Amino acid sequence: MQHQNQPMIFDGHNDVLLKLLINGGVDAAPTFVSGRKGQIDIPRSKTGGFGGGFFALYVRSPDGDGVSLDDKYNEMNQPAYDLPLPPAMDQAAALPVIMEEIAILLKLEELGALKICHTADDLRSCFASGKMAAIMHMEGAEAIDADLHALEVFYAAGLRSLGPVWSRPTVFAHGVPFRFPSTGDIGPGLTDAGVRLVKRCNQLGVMIDLSHLNEAGFWDVAKHSDAPLVATHSNVHAICPHARNLTDKQLDAIAESDGMVGLNYACAFLREDGQMQSDVPFETLLVHLDYLIDKLGEDRVGFGSDFDGAMVPTGITDVAGLNNLRAAMTAHGYDNTLMKKICHENWLRVLDKTWG
Repeated sequence: MQHQNQPMIFDGHNDVLLKLLINGGVDAAPTFVSGRKGQIDIPRSKTGGFGGGFFALYVRSPDGDGVSLDDKYNEMNQPAYDLPLPPAMDQAAALPVIMEEIAILLKLEELGALKICHTADDLRSCFASGKMAAIMHMEGAEAIDADLHALEVFYAAGLRSLGPVWSRPTVFAHGVPFRFPSTGDIGPGLTDAGVRLVKRCNQLGVMIDLSHLNEAGFWDVAKHSDAPLVATHSNVHAICPHARNLTDKQLDAIAESDGMVGLNYACAFLREDGQMQSDVPFETLLVHLDYLIDKLGEDRVGFGSDFDGAMVPTGITDVAGLNNLRAAMTAHGYDNTLMKKICHENWLRVLDKTWG
């Protein structure tokens, strides 16, 4: 009988660094160890068998991304919606925020809460020891200049994964708005600087994250990248026709590249009606998982929770609720081998291929 919080879950996306930044910055880091409001901390991670994941460096727009969270969620409870994207952000505005978030992550490592991993072997050693594993990930490359000088510095600091955009445009690419129903076929593809970014990330071994990128950008990455195509926190467009979700054609390309998709727990990207309501049964997550496994194969599907960045189903709520997710997967008929692949082995596989 496997223990309730096994196999350990490694996760494609969280926004805990932003939440710690808002709640006191580096001085708030100890709350991650002792217990904090929000969805991830050390005590609940132990309860839920959460082994770590991609810790996002993300900069909010100066006006809070255009609308308050309550207004955003109210808008996303309409039968159809299209939230306007905030304007592009200058590197000068983004850089201090990213530096502070990196400082928070470094402080968490100093406190012994986690280890910042640079290689797949680093991840394996964390899994073996029970230490939380963290990948430094950038969600939206506003803090990187078109000449990519900052990329070299961030790489030296430990950056190993990067999304060229969080929905608003950057000098590299264009993202998708929070629009339902909609495809992601919105706007132009990668800029010349974006192509250079992709190629340099390939050379360095920095994973490119396709979540938030529009379709034209997705296909440009597919054309110019020699690495597996990965969407760290995205779902199935055929089930939930949201601009943020992936079409069958995109899933086919990801499978062909031997990449993977991390299932996003955000309610609006799971529900057929696209609404930001938390009463989402586990059956809905399992419909997405089954579909992804069918399209990608069982070696190319994992989790990308969006913890601390989204409303998630009440059955999960936070990392402690991952035991409920495992129980639902087991009851659904997933055997031990498949459970281990989805929970963490597939992330290891794709990072081995990407990082070398």
